[in-house]
Amino acid sequence: MLATIMYGAGDVRMETVPDPVLRQPTDAVVRVVASCICGSDLWPFGSMPRSEQGRRMGHEFLGVVEDVGTAVPGFQIGDLVVAPFVWADNTCDFCREGLQTSCRHGGGWGVDGVDGGQGEAVRVPQAQGTLVKLPVAVDSELLPSLLTLSDVFCTGHHAAVTAGVNPRTTVTVIGDGAVGLCAVLAARRLGAERIILAGRHKDRTDLGREFGATDVVAERGEEGVAAVRELTGGDGTHAVLECVGTQAAVDMSIDIVRDGGTIGRVGAAQYRQVPFDFDTFLRNITITGGVAPARAYIEELLPDVMEGNIEPGRVFDRTIGFEEIPAGYQAMADRQALKVLIRP
Repeated sequence: MLATIMYGAGDVRMETVPDPVLRQPTDAVVRVVASCICGSDLWPFGSMPRSEQGRRMGHEFLGVVEDVGTAVPGFQIGDLVVAPFVWADNTCDFCREGLQTSCRHGGGWGVDGVDGGQGEAVRVPQAQGTLVKLPVAVDSELLPSLLTLSDVFCTGHHAAVTAGVNPRTTVTVIGDGAVGLCAVLAARRLGAERIILAGRHKDRTDLGREFGATDVVAERGEEGVAAVRELTGGDGTHAVLECVGTQAAVDMSIDIVRDGGTIGRVGAAQYRQVPFDFDTFLRNITITGGVAPARAYIEELLPDVMEGNIEPGRVFDRTIGFEEIPAGYQAMADRQALKVLIRP
């Protein structure tokens, strides 16, 4: 089968690798019908050291079950399923607490002999706990939105949930990438009526307005902080959803959150320190968030996607085949595409 392998910064290749097979009775083999390139994939695409072995890529996919182990009850060949961006047994103590990203028996895609999602098929470990069946046909128009439950929409939702977004909160979303736009959609779904989107790409912020943003701030740094403060009577917003992962984004989040407010950070962190001096201490703000336990959210969010109440799949603005994946990486890195959908 074809699979995506990254050998270093800017070096993504499609290569033929062995077809996946069941190794454990808890495994399933899934034929991929939709995958995508994640914004977090762009960090290694821009900076990964050269490797002779390379690494398998992709952690967002949905597909059809092709084979299933004897210890995977409830699934059968032909089921359409979505996989969250980590695999987990969904039964350990961390999983029962809704933290499948810390599963004692789980792991990530594309490492330790596990297939990546940007390929034609995937061996899914701990398939019973990992996979979620989808009640639609393989040609459903809902597939792009259902695919976002693998990662990007659940990540935006995690930012909103950890920041305590509700109908009484004002919200600022930092970042107009796919996660930021999904955070806008999630905040709106949770009832926030005032949502400020900090982003400077008009095509993206226009979509953000359609998702529920009431205001857009294009300025960055001190000017961006001043703009948000002006919109909020000098106070800042109750919640800030940091969806970028840079030092500048964290600094801006701290400067615009309202005293007593909460920052939900879900941008893949490219920094080592969070400024938290005595003046910040006096403001009683909370910094929370982290990697999203998507598996904990899929069943909660699925009905709204199925009923068409939300359409997070609109973040996909380019569709490619497997052979075009290297070009898809470059298009996202060059800001020529917001999020690339991969279809066979």
